[in-house]
Amino acid sequence: MKMMKLAAFGLSVVVSLAATSAYADGDAAKGEKVFKKCKACHTIEKGGANKIGPNLFGVFGAKSGHVEGYKYSTAMMEANLTWDEKTLDEYLTKPKKVVKGTKMSFAGLKKESEREDLIAYLKTFQ
Repeated sequence: MKMMKLAAFGLSVVVSLAATSAYADGDAAKGEKVFKKCKACHTIEKGGANKIGPNLFGVFGAKSGHVEGYKYSTAMMEANLTWDEKTLDEYLTKPKKVVKGTKMSFAGLKKESEREDLIAYLKTFQ
């Protein structure tokens, strides 16, 4: 019985590492190119202005609805998300599925590699 528990624990560690390793594979340089899809609505420079969407500097690790001076939807303010790799990946895949009622009109990034690269790029702006 102890061996089964140990094996199950080992398997859970492997699955956990596999789930997070995809984000580690992201290429920030490629993510900068992906971010061009976001530039119409977002800035990413420290102290940058809000546009149609909020400035994204420091978004990684922040709570949803965190940018002062930006008028978020009620849904985003109440979402209480922390923008980590997993949450960003889910949100960037289909924003309106993760936060029903979000103002973000972007349909999402279908390619996993684009999401990984964009997340790696966003992580460089802390």
